[in-house]
Amino acid sequence: MGVIALDHRLAGSGEPLLLLHGIGSTWRVWKPVLDRLEASHEVLAVDLPGFGRSAALPKDVTPTMAALGDALERALDDLGWERPHVAGNAMGGWLALELARRGRAASVVAISPAGMWSPKENAYAQRMLRFQHAVASAVAPYADACGRNVVSRSILFSAACSRPWQVDPVDGVEALRLFVGAPGWEETLDAMHGDQPRELGSIECPVRIVWGSRDTLLLPRQADRFVREIPNAELVRLPGLGHVPMADDPEVVADSIIQFTARQARKKAAA
Repeated sequence: MGVIALDHRLAGSGEPLLLLHGIGSTWRVWKPVLDRLEASHEVLAVDLPGFGRSAALPKDVTPTMAALGDALERALDDLGWERPHVAGNAMGGWLALELARRGRAASVVAISPAGMWSPKENAYAQRMLRFQHAVASAVAPYADACGRNVVSRSILFSAACSRPWQVDPVDGVEALRLFVGAPGWEETLDAMHGDQPRELGSIECPVRIVWGSRDTLLLPRQADRFVREIPNAELVRLPGLGHVPMADDPEVVADSIIQFTARQARKKAAA
C-alpha cells in the first residue's frame, strides 16, 4: 500500500467507500455523515487536485474530468482499492460516474451530479458559482465574524444548503477560506463547464442518483437525464434538501448511501 498524494481522511472498517466533493469544496463537506458511513465502511474522503489542501495538477495538465479521474485512479491504486463503492456530490458525482465508466466502482451514489445541463442551465450554474466565489473572496477577511453570526452564515451558505444555519461555524469558516484559496478553481470551473459526461450508457455497476428538491444550483429536473442515460439507474429525491444535503439532513443522506451499498453487498453474497 502506497502513500496517497491527495490530502485525505481514511477511517472506518468494512467494504471500501470513496467520497468525492464538488467544485470549490473539500473532503470536509462530508463531515456530518462520516460517523455513520465509517461505522459500515472503510471510508476514504479526498481533496480533489487543486482544492482543499491537495496540490493542483501539473501546469501542463488541464483539470478536465478525465484528468481528475486519472488522479483518482492513481489514488485508488496507491491504496490498493480496485473497485470501491463511490459516493460523490456535484462535480464529485460526475467523477464517481467517470470512475464507474472506467470499471473502477462497485456501485455509485451520485448526489446532484454535475454535467447533464442544457446550455442555459450551464451558463446559469457558472454565473452562480462565480458569484459565490466573488462573495466568499470579499468576506474572507471577516470570515471568523461571519461564521459566528447565524444570519451571515445562513446567507453565505444559502446557495448550497436549504438549512444553512445548521452549518458548523468552525467548519464553515474553514470551507470559505479553502474555497477562496483553491488553486484549481478557475481552470477546473472552465474545464467542467466546457464538457459533459460521456458514455454513461456503458456503466455496468449499480447507480443511484440522489437529488434534493431544493437544489437551486443544479436544478432537480436534471436528475431524469442521468437516469435515462445510465442503465438501470434508480432515482431518490430528497424533499426539502439542497445542493449539498449532507449539512441539511446527515441521517437521510447517510442512509441513502448505506442502504444502497448494503443492498449490493447482499447481492454479492447471494451470488
